[in-house]
Amino acid sequence: MGRALGHLLVFLALLFVLLPFLWMAYAAFMPKEAVYSGELFSKVGFSLENVRGLAKEGFWGRLFFSLGLSSGVVILQLLTALLAAYALRAGLGLLPFYLVLMAIPAELLLVPLYGILKGLSLLDTAWALALPFAASPFVVYLVYQAMRAVPEELLEAARLDGAGHRVLLFGILFPLVRPTLVAAGVLAFAAHWNLVLYPRVMVSDPRFWTLQTWLTDLQRKYPTDWGLLSAAALFSVLPIALLYLVFERRVVATFEEGLKG
Repeated sequence: MGRALGHLLVFLALLFVLLPFLWMAYAAFMPKEAVYSGELFSKVGFSLENVRGLAKEGFWGRLFFSLGLSSGVVILQLLTALLAAYALRAGLGLLPFYLVLMAIPAELLLVPLYGILKGLSLLDTAWALALPFAASPFVVYLVYQAMRAVPEELLEAARLDGAGHRVLLFGILFPLVRPTLVAAGVLAFAAHWNLVLYPRVMVSDPRFWTLQTWLTDLQRKYPTDWGLLSAAALFSVLPIALLYLVFERRVVATFEEGLKG
């Protein structure tokens, strides 16, 4: 009886969490006349009108721009994390520095970053959205934790065979920490994908708006068009949702290993 009650509570909690997403998916394909008439359930139907409206507003261009931008940032962060984590494991005493950086709120960096990018004439460019995120202290720490778990004897044996830093990093450590890199890449993609304030401050040219910035503008433009807004929200969430569904076990395992360590 207690077990059944526990399953029921979990189901109710899951339903409570999923209900807004289910409503969003329903409203995204709901005919406009059903929304404006208020008869949301008596006039149930399926319509692609909202999807066509998104295309007219330029949604798909912003979506693919954000996908390319966030993917490029992830590649940069994983490369820099791999190199930095190897240096930390080799004895570079900067780990406290990375821990301090992780504790600094990102909003505090907006003003100095704005001044630096303005001085470099990078405002209103795609570089302004990518370069400041080329390295992430959090990703470095995750990769460092994975490298630290690799037995030192394995690396020492490779050194005795004449292996240099390139072989140690890319031939031995990289294959062993690849699962952590995948999990870190998912988290890095989600973090950059969901940025709203930073791209709004650094970029005013609509050609370089990320999807989240574009969504805030769409909301101001059509504040009561619930079908169009629901469709935009639904398709903007899909990339993150698919990433988490595919790599959910790897992300959970990475954090479990970190807690054990």
